[in-house]
Amino acid sequence: MLKQIRPDQLRLGMYIQGFEGSWIDHPFWRNRFVLEEPRDLARVMASGVTGVWIDTSQGLDVEVLTFDAPPVTPDEPAPDAPTGTRRAERPIACGLREEMARAASVCLSAREEMTRMFSEVRMGRAIDTGTVRGLVQDITDSVMRNGSALISLARLKTADNYTYMHSVAVCALMVSVGRQLKLSDEQVSDAGFAGLLHDIGKALVPMAVLNKPGRLSDGEFELVKSHPHKGWQLLKDSGVSHPVALDVCLHHHERMDGAGYPDKLAGDQISLMARMGAVCDVYDAITSNRPYKAGWDPAESLSRMAKWTGGHFDPRVFQAFVRSLGIYPVGSLVKLNNEKLAVVIDQSQRSLLKPIVKVFYSLRHQERLPLQEVDLSAPNTKLQILGREDPADWPFPDLDDIWSGGAAPHG
Repeated sequence: MLKQIRPDQLRLGMYIQGFEGSWIDHPFWRNRFVLEEPRDLARVMASGVTGVWIDTSQGLDVEVLTFDAPPVTPDEPAPDAPTGTRRAERPIACGLREEMARAASVCLSAREEMTRMFSEVRMGRAIDTGTVRGLVQDITDSVMRNGSALISLARLKTADNYTYMHSVAVCALMVSVGRQLKLSDEQVSDAGFAGLLHDIGKALVPMAVLNKPGRLSDGEFELVKSHPHKGWQLLKDSGVSHPVALDVCLHHHERMDGAGYPDKLAGDQISLMARMGAVCDVYDAITSNRPYKAGWDPAESLSRMAKWTGGHFDPRVFQAFVRSLGIYPVGSLVKLNNEKLAVVIDQSQRSLLKPIVKVFYSLRHQERLPLQEVDLSAPNTKLQILGREDPADWPFPDLDDIWSGGAAPHG
């Protein structure tokens, strides 16, 4: 039986009968084959195809992704589990523009609290888990109202506050992916709790090493690589017995092919939460400006990560991660088929490949245009994305202000 599905619904074992659109839009020389390789799945996800035809008589059908996760008994939360997650009312979903100001406020308070927490850890003081739980709840509420606002703002860091805001960003990404994977509210909260504490071991690494603008020496690199175990021990010494937080802290640098650290775990030896942590940690790291390099564009980052999937990342977790952000995450610079440039400002509920954008530049006339918001998934819209553009190739210093509406932090 032939069935048309979205690219994000693909999974290994499906028989691909064809792609929507021209043959030049997809990355394969053939149309009909069994999807067996994770790298091929990642290539489809990163391509411009809008639909895929599968033959369920020759391969697998669509199914909801599920993961084995330890059950959580409602009346018996895990040790140190964030409280306040079982509420009668959830935050009401809203648009990115509506959430942006609240997300900016959450980012500011979270940055201050994480800065204070790292400073107290350096002085030998215990972690205030009550503060962590409160931050996780604020971040979770923002992500539930709009999954893009806080995640996009948290990506915009300075060299001075990278370590602190990285923890905030990974917390938000873990919450977003957990929701995409249909984890329970308690498990999503666990994921956020672990994300906020995953890099606490860097509090014991000299700032001169963490913020070094040049290449690290072998000794400095080994010092940085010690942060997962330092963090794990620090959490235990602080009385944090939460198993997910301890696991993600220790194992978020493990890789599916066993080439990670500190324990060189591989495949099923790595827990679901640690696999999620690996994806979230890398994405925020490569999209953020660092002392030694400028951050990559969000869409370009997903494209590069797709090539690492299978060896570095769990393909199914990465697939869920892409669904949570969109093929073109907020802030991505894109070229449209009308010879204009636009920046992605929100995701559409209709299609991962057709986000909401702000058109602002004419390639034909090489000039700025009045800002125009366009939903590329609207039924009567003929505009479509031709591809990504590297912001480094263009003199647009206000690109972050365009998509954030002025809410982007400066310094």
